[in-house]
Amino acid sequence: MHGEQTYTDLDLIVVGAGMVGLTAALAMQQYGFKVLVIDGREDDFLVQAERMAENCSDPENIDSYDNRVSALTCASENILHSLNVWPKIAALRHSPYRHMQVWDGEGSGSVHFSAAQVYQQRLGHIVENKVALAALLTTAAESDLPILGGARVIAMSEPESGQRQLTCQLKVNSAQPQQRSFSARLIVGADGAMSKIRQLAAIPLWQWDYGHHAIVATVATQQEHQSTAWQRFTSDGPLAFLPLADPHLSSIVWSTSPAHANSLMAMDEQQFSATLSREFEQRLGAVTRVCQRAVFPLRQRHAKHYVQQGLALIGDACHTIHPLAGQGVNLGLLDAAVLAETLDRGRQRGQSIDSEALLKQFQRARHGDNLKMSAAMQAFKWLFDPQPAPLTIARNFGMNLLDKTAPLKQHIIQQAMGLSGELPQLARQKMSE
Repeated sequence: MHGEQTYTDLDLIVVGAGMVGLTAALAMQQYGFKVLVIDGREDDFLVQAERMAENCSDPENIDSYDNRVSALTCASENILHSLNVWPKIAALRHSPYRHMQVWDGEGSGSVHFSAAQVYQQRLGHIVENKVALAALLTTAAESDLPILGGARVIAMSEPESGQRQLTCQLKVNSAQPQQRSFSARLIVGADGAMSKIRQLAAIPLWQWDYGHHAIVATVATQQEHQSTAWQRFTSDGPLAFLPLADPHLSSIVWSTSPAHANSLMAMDEQQFSATLSREFEQRLGAVTRVCQRAVFPLRQRHAKHYVQQGLALIGDACHTIHPLAGQGVNLGLLDAAVLAETLDRGRQRGQSIDSEALLKQFQRARHGDNLKMSAAMQAFKWLFDPQPAPLTIARNFGMNLLDKTAPLKQHIIQQAMGLSGELPQLARQKMSE
């Protein structure tokens, strides 16, 4: 989109046209900022959106599903609804889930969470990443948000006279790459876990390897998923079944050791289905189909700071966590909404959006919450790693006690839905019906 235009007098450049970057750009545009999105992929983004949306009208076609999904919280739904993205997701396909069933594969401990326990209709939605991206790209086109593809960032200047300059290797329509520079008061790095913007800004990371790989796939089961997210903690790692639009289809995330993951990936479909059914204790009957199987390593990363003068990092560019609770994208969408609101509030007070003092307000608002979620995921992983028998017994006792303690369960559900604490205005809009 907008491949041949000249971009001048920009307030912001968002680097990365993924779910978080596009959400940030749309939010900032809604607040009245002049925004350009750049991305290294050469695709025509409108064509990409149309391609992503293909076959979504047939929820029974297992081959049409993306194997990467997000468990979007109600807060994330509110953000996307306020940007006019959510109706497009709803028109494609998504799966609201009303229950979550968690149990310990090494004992009798289990917890059942329900939206009804906090007087809500749902806990959240399982949305394929390709569906969310298609909806975001379509909204961007309708909003005339400029997105420049084929622009690979190779250099970034220090702030000078209230501007930062990005130099990109620009390749359009298979032509020879050319260098091109773009200037804006603020650069927003939303370019993922291996962020080039973070590297160019020399922002250090805390990071460690979880020692696990995640296998993702779309599976069909004999029994219906009952609008329930299922999670079993095994001796080798958590296994989740997330409900999709068809009642017999689920997206799985299986976190396990690298050696076990390699063994599972080497199996044919029949062997893998049998192993998966057994590990999941056939809670939904036998697994009858497996599609789009893939594996990737799990690492936790957290930037030591999110901002510099004229620069902010959001989403995976500044934090990645274990997919255990499906919170990664939700944290990124909150980053986007809080940053947009912070910039608008600062502008109303006469502050420049490149001001490090203003950007540190965003950092203070998000850094603590993101770190707490990272720590919680690390604690959960440790708790459900293989433990001595006394600790395993205590863990099972604790899960059963939690299941009977309504006030604590309600607090956990509110946290998981993203509806607790201080939320940005975009996340406080009324949820769609």
